[in-house]
Amino acid sequence: MKKILLLGGSNQQIIAIEKAKEMGIYTILCDYLPDNPGQYVADKFYLESTTDKDAILKISRDENIDGIIAYASDPAAPTAAYVAEKLSLPGNPYKSVDILCNKGKFREFLKANGFNVPMSKSFASKKEVFDNINDFKFPIIVKPVDSSGSKGVTVLKSEKNLETALKSAFSYSRSKKIIIEDFIEGKYSVIGGDIFIRNGEIDIWGLMSSQRDTGVNELVPVGESFPLNLEESLLNEIKYTLSLLVKKLHIENGPMNVELMVDKKDKVYLIDIGPRSGGCMIPELISDIYNVDIAKMSIESSMGFESEFKPTKSNEYFAIYYLHSSKSGILKNIKFDQVLEKYVYRKCIYKKQNDEVEFFKDASKCLGIIFLKFPNYAEMSKILNTIENLIRIDLI
Repeated sequence: MKKILLLGGSNQQIIAIEKAKEMGIYTILCDYLPDNPGQYVADKFYLESTTDKDAILKISRDENIDGIIAYASDPAAPTAAYVAEKLSLPGNPYKSVDILCNKGKFREFLKANGFNVPMSKSFASKKEVFDNINDFKFPIIVKPVDSSGSKGVTVLKSEKNLETALKSAFSYSRSKKIIIEDFIEGKYSVIGGDIFIRNGEIDIWGLMSSQRDTGVNELVPVGESFPLNLEESLLNEIKYTLSLLVKKLHIENGPMNVELMVDKKDKVYLIDIGPRSGGCMIPELISDIYNVDIAKMSIESSMGFESEFKPTKSNEYFAIYYLHSSKSGILKNIKFDQVLEKYVYRKCIYKKQNDEVEFFKDASKCLGIIFLKFPNYAEMSKILNTIENLIRIDLI
């Protein structure tokens, strides 16, 4: 029986464990959290940090694995690439994956290869920041070089709260390094979603408009909608930019989570590119849109199997929405307006009555996810523009 090592066993990663088992593959899970739910699904479990490359390499050798995957996990992606390279398993170049997972290295790569990139600089201490802060023009964005899910990210319009922003960014950085860059004023909403690469070419374009709840947190997405409502020339420029990135990094197979912006001069900026499937069930939404199975395709890619899926894009309009709270407390109930219910075709609720709920400061505080389908763009826009009024989160 073939063996696969999966890095991470959260609720959103269980689908990959279940899919591998469904494919007849023996599943081995590593996660540093003793209460991760994936351990009860996998065939074998190791309580081990997925960012400890040498520890994971030893487990991989001991288990004689045939493939390794970091499904929907940025921190674990370099580990998966490192192990795959060391053991000559299927995967993308470790150097490329490492660049994508470190915002400082990624910005330097973009500069060196002629991509549009905001003015930016990496720092290893608060003193370095204060010594160089005059090099920047506000607004700026402060973030860890190696975090995901908007953890530790702050937009500053002045130097007033710089100390607090730095403390947050450094606290979320595993390498204790941060990056500061000019804040890009976007012409459109942030463009997010996933793409899927097969044999060096982008085969699936799951590009979406990212939605924010500015009354709660302007930096953390609360939803995505498909397709993008952009003129064809700009969409082609976005596709060209991503295709060029894939080529220059020598990415051959697998999913990539993307975040881009278009400024007011129609210049395309690559903000964050993760060498893995997106979190918050984005792969499941794209599977519905293209009539494929992204989780299975990701497993196949990591095992070196040939995928037989042929994507056929739906003509309907899709969206995903992340249930979230504007304050912390104990959950009483979640209520959906009937106006919204008719568009919902799937609900994945993580929290139940009397569970603790936290303020939505990052993606990990999501209470659940709903999937929506619409007959046209106008109807989708109308609902998404008022969706905060159609869902009620009652706390005790």
